[in-house]
Amino acid sequence: MSNEIFPLNACRKLHINNTAPELVEFAIRRNEGRLAASGAFCVETGQHTGRSVQDKFIVRDDDTEHAIWWDANRSMSEEQFDRLLHDFLAFAKLKDLFVQDLYAGADSEHQLPSRIFCEYAWHALFIRHLLRRPAADALDSFYPGFTVVDLPSFRAAPEYHGTRSETVIACNFTRKIVLIGGTSYAGEIKKSVFSYLNYRLPARGVMPMHCSANVGKDGKSAVFFGLSGTGKTTLSAEPSRTLLGDDEHGWSPSGIYNFEGGCYAKTIRLSKEAEPEIFAASSRFASVLENVAVDPISGQTNFDDGRLTENTRSAYPLEYISNASPTGVAGHPHNIVMLTADAFGVLPPIAKLTPAQAMYHFLSGYTAKVAGTEKGMGAEPQATFSTCFGAPFMPRHPSVYGNLLRKLIAEHKVDCWLVNTGWTGGKYGTGTRMPIKATRALLNAALSGDLKSQPMRVDPIFGFEVPLSLPGIDNKILNPRDTWADPKAYDQMAANLVGMFTRNFEKFASHVGPEVVAAGPVISREAAE
Repeated sequence: MSNEIFPLNACRKLHINNTAPELVEFAIRRNEGRLAASGAFCVETGQHTGRSVQDKFIVRDDDTEHAIWWDANRSMSEEQFDRLLHDFLAFAKLKDLFVQDLYAGADSEHQLPSRIFCEYAWHALFIRHLLRRPAADALDSFYPGFTVVDLPSFRAAPEYHGTRSETVIACNFTRKIVLIGGTSYAGEIKKSVFSYLNYRLPARGVMPMHCSANVGKDGKSAVFFGLSGTGKTTLSAEPSRTLLGDDEHGWSPSGIYNFEGGCYAKTIRLSKEAEPEIFAASSRFASVLENVAVDPISGQTNFDDGRLTENTRSAYPLEYISNASPTGVAGHPHNIVMLTADAFGVLPPIAKLTPAQAMYHFLSGYTAKVAGTEKGMGAEPQATFSTCFGAPFMPRHPSVYGNLLRKLIAEHKVDCWLVNTGWTGGKYGTGTRMPIKATRALLNAALSGDLKSQPMRVDPIFGFEVPLSLPGIDNKILNPRDTWADPKAYDQMAANLVGMFTRNFEKFASHVGPEVVAAGPVISREAAE
């Protein structure tokens, strides 16, 4: 039952595998948050309202030296980690901790038994929602293959522990443990588990994916890659399809499977009309609402209030979604959708990708952020390229994941699509957000197979195929240049975006075949005229 790295007797008192109601009671007694009128548990995370990417480290040792992409990951020595672990153990002896024994992965052949130590009861509730809960009889023989120790009130000493600040996420993949200190943002816990899976699984022939997934009534599954704000959770929670999960999945020789047992949805401006399933799940007992405003008198939540952060979140178990899959597994995908919120207004609402183009856009991981989504952003959109649509938790070189994905796409003859949920008719501030009804109609046509039979044009800049028409859709929206009042302004913006893509892809060029490099966008003479 014990784990020799961080034993169960490491702290003053342990609360082991409490249920959700018990954890809510603990959290209330400990003044960790409050109940909303709906029964959801509301918390504020303080200084950290999102992931602390610059404070994440991977221990550099003989096993990881040649396996980790060190250009994009910060290293920590074994000696520094040992000092940190020693101090975590000493700190834990003064604390009551909450332990949850959980599985990461719905596929029993590849699932990871994980033991999570939490200083806060609400963090234990959060991770109980987000990972998969073993059956009661399985807990008697549970032995962790991975451990996370989450101590938000611990403060690292940069000069002594080798950290950047008092906040630290230290990943020792060889010893299968992650230490989290100095941050109350609960998302760090689940991402630590997934970072380890993203390290472990490719060597086993399993593709780890930062994606959502769902299954149609015909049994055909679809995968949705996308960064925060692109619609990954919203579009996968389609009532007419069965939801597999909203964030992390694996693609094994048997098919795809959810890593999680819950959802972690972004809730800023969440509405019952636009996203009924997510709204309902976020309004149930024991759902965890991070940094969502709550009226101190009525207890009513205000999802439109972003004063604390635009990154307000809701964590809830999958069974809170009426159309969620009870098994978390499905067959090989028939469609892969790569989502981007192009705030420059250049990309079409949907495009069909060749396998080489799919790998190019997967490695690029493009979206654009707009003012208000992060502190310090100006009025202009900012391009973001997060390789594999999840660079901060993809520890191996992106080509490892890209080549594995391309192999699976070819083996299973998967149709690939690029969907722009961003702006049309101009960049952010001039144009308008892509109509959600148009996005859903085009996406449904793609997933059903109907879109492949529609007439297509080849985009002169990006080289992918774009439908010329679809019943019920304004054809004009399918050609972005036609939606701009000044077509020359579109051409200039397109040229700027192509330059961003090209510069970003330079670091991958030597790791991929020439056909993938050639799949990138080009400003040709024809496009410029």
